[in-house]
Amino acid sequence: MVRNIYKGKVVTLNVDTVKLPNGVTVDLETIRHPGAAAVVPVKDDGTVVLIRQFRHAASGFIYEIPAGKLAPGEEPLHCASRELEEEVGYRASSFELLSSIFTAPGFADEVIHVYKATGLTKGQQQLDRDEVLEIVEMPLSQAIEKIQDGTIRDGKTIVGLQAVYIRDHRPR
Repeated sequence: MVRNIYKGKVVTLNVDTVKLPNGVTVDLETIRHPGAAAVVPVKDDGTVVLIRQFRHAASGFIYEIPAGKLAPGEEPLHCASRELEEEVGYRASSFELLSSIFTAPGFADEVIHVYKATGLTKGQQQLDRDEVLEIVEMPLSQAIEKIQDGTIRDGKTIVGLQAVYIRDHRPR
């Protein structure tokens, strides 16, 4: 049984009555989300393009990779490409899927598809009304240091940057 508690623009909150694999029946609060795509833009010189964006839930500005919610029926790659141009003003000639991750599987079904984008060329930044951000470019090694010192704390950003770092530094 599913009881809808709230339906908003971004998420839906349900209470699901679920029979667990051990036979126990419980009520679980579940946030339903359409999913998202995120992208690690990597310039030819190895510089990554990040954003420093205001996030109300995080009580201030945080470092992130460009990302956005999937529109109904939208393919994750299309979303990643769209968000890359809208948020940081770049287009890419190549995208590589790095991972598809659950953000908080204990209570939410959101999956974010994380891509690496290369072959960057200038496009046209087009921020939404509720996007307050600045573009920050830095060497990938510096971004990894910012993960290690706690400056970068966003999960999708950590996964994306570390995946690119590992792929670029693995023995060939």
